[in-house]
Amino acid sequence: MHPGTPSNNVPRMQTILITNAHLVNEGTSSPADVFIKNGRIERIDSSLSNQAADTVIDAEGKALLPGMIDCHVHFREPGLETKADLHSESGAAVAGGVTSFMEMPNTKPAAITNEILEEKFALAATKSIANYSFHLGASNNNIEELLALNPETVCGVKLFMGASTGGLLVDRMEQLENIFSRVNVPISLHCEDTNTIRENEKAAREKYGDTIPFTEHGRIRSEEACYISTKLAHELATKYDAQIHVLHLTTARELEFFKQGSVNNKKITGEACPHMLWFSDEDYAEKGALIKCNPSIKTAADRDALRQALIDNILDTVGTDHAPHLWEEKQNPYGSAPSGLPLIQSAIVSLLEFLPLETVAEKTAHNPARIFKCRDRGFIREGYWADLVLIDTEKPHTVTKDNIAYKCGWSPFEGITFKSSIDTTLVNGQIAYQNGEIRGEVRGQRLLFDR
Repeated sequence: MHPGTPSNNVPRMQTILITNAHLVNEGTSSPADVFIKNGRIERIDSSLSNQAADTVIDAEGKALLPGMIDCHVHFREPGLETKADLHSESGAAVAGGVTSFMEMPNTKPAAITNEILEEKFALAATKSIANYSFHLGASNNNIEELLALNPETVCGVKLFMGASTGGLLVDRMEQLENIFSRVNVPISLHCEDTNTIRENEKAAREKYGDTIPFTEHGRIRSEEACYISTKLAHELATKYDAQIHVLHLTTARELEFFKQGSVNNKKITGEACPHMLWFSDEDYAEKGALIKCNPSIKTAADRDALRQALIDNILDTVGTDHAPHLWEEKQNPYGSAPSGLPLIQSAIVSLLEFLPLETVAEKTAHNPARIFKCRDRGFIREGYWADLVLIDTEKPHTVTKDNIAYKCGWSPFEGITFKSSIDTTLVNGQIAYQNGEIRGEVRGQRLLFDR
């Protein structure tokens, strides 16, 4: 074990027996009972009705999936706690069936040193309801920090290629070559070309002045801006045999850089996001700033291509890019309205509108665990941590301000009725969410990685 590695020892917890579940795991669906002891799955069987337990959950009529591992969130702490914090957003996460998250470095201060990163881990240990890890951010001059990262206890490196906030943009080719050739953990990428975006925005300002409509966002943060940057990332990853995970893909055109097949045979993988899979540029007229995000939501044809790419195993994961801003901020005009949406609570249920349960389990749990090599998580297996979600696929619910758990208090999905609901979420064998109630006293663990 690497020096400083947390042991993740837990005190004895209550035993839990889940009965009559429709267990969805590793491409199969079958009736099963699951017995949980000391936070882990001790036994899976067709019938454990004689097994004594402190708590019995009757899952009749409900689907049992591994909890979502969300590899892409912005929980805003430290420095931006007016928008969100680790406790509030991890609560929203478990309410949405997300049991683990990997957070991004563009907080204040930006997490571009291992010292700052460990301060975030210390905060999460006291506040997070879900399991957690944090990306170390790349900058133009921190290669030594990236190489000093502990691969067993840190999920990976976040690299903003071409467009960023908070001073995290890496635009020096020498540093890009350094990162792709020397970093040996997953490199999560934001791919947009800054020069293209600047030219598009300049043209929009010449046409509209200070009253650029939100309908222009997809043209300003354009397909070409994404394609140029993703192409460069693909070229560098191929040249140096780097492991990259391209985040929040938005265009059909970029899909040419991704191969069909199992993630076990890929070093270049791709992520889709719930908002890119749900909305299109046709929604800007109604939603405006509420769906302004970077990269931008594109056309309905792009959305449909992304959905199909998940089904065809061309894209590999779904991450939320959960990025809350205050409602008041989102009322600003285009130029000053911030980009980013709160999404994590509705991710799984939105996917179930067009994907089968088995695909949802693969894209939200199995594949994130495979790509990042999460230790004992991401699957329903004996000996693994009991990170589980029970889903009632026959219980519709409508997203309203009354059932939103985000600190910012709004969702782009408000008013939408989903056909499914999250019933219960277990984190390390603890009930973290049930019957509409977030158990705020539950604490997750630091994720570990088999590298």
